[in-house]
Amino acid sequence: MTNTPEAGLDALAATLGARLLAEGLVLATAESCTGGWVAQAVTAIAGSSAWFDRGFVTYSNEAKQELLGVPLATLEAHGAVSGATAAAMAQGVLAHSRADLSVSITGVAGPTGGSEAKPVGTVWFGFARKGGAVFTRHCLFAGDRRAIRASAVDFALRALLELAAGREPPSSG
Repeated sequence: MTNTPEAGLDALAATLGARLLAEGLVLATAESCTGGWVAQAVTAIAGSSAWFDRGFVTYSNEAKQELLGVPLATLEAHGAVSGATAAAMAQGVLAHSRADLSVSITGVAGPTGGSEAKPVGTVWFGFARKGGAVFTRHCLFAGDRRAIRASAVDFALRALLELAAGREPPSSG
C-alpha cells in the first residue's frame, strides 16, 4: 500500500463511524470539490446506515442554492470557495437532513480554476452540530487534483472525529 492521503481513509471512516455510533449521532455531508468522496468513504463502512443519513453533491452554485439553501447574496459577495459559503452549506445540510453533525467542502482542486486570491489547493470546510456553533476552516493543500481532493477528505474525517467528541475541529490540515 502506498503512503498517500487516501491510504488511511477507510480506517478514519471506520473510527468516525464507531465514535458517531457511541455518541448516538448521525452525520450528513455537502460536497463540492470532493464530489461525494466523504460520503463514499463513510458508506464503505458496513453498518454506516446507523450513523450516516445522506450526502449532497452540490458542485454548481445552483445546486448549493436549491438543495442547501445557500443564499445567492452569499455566493455573489464571497464566491463559492469561501468560509461564508462553507458555513451556509453546513447549516443547509442540517436543515435538509436528519443529521446531528454536518460537514461541507468547497474548493479549487485544479489543475485550473485557481486565482491569486484562491489558488489551486484552496479548500474551505464548514462543520456544524445541531443546536451548536458552526465552524469554518481553510486549508491550502498541495499536489495534483486527486491529492488535493484526498487531503480534503482526510481533513474532513479527522475534523469530524473532533466535532463528534464535542471539540472544535482543528484549525488547519
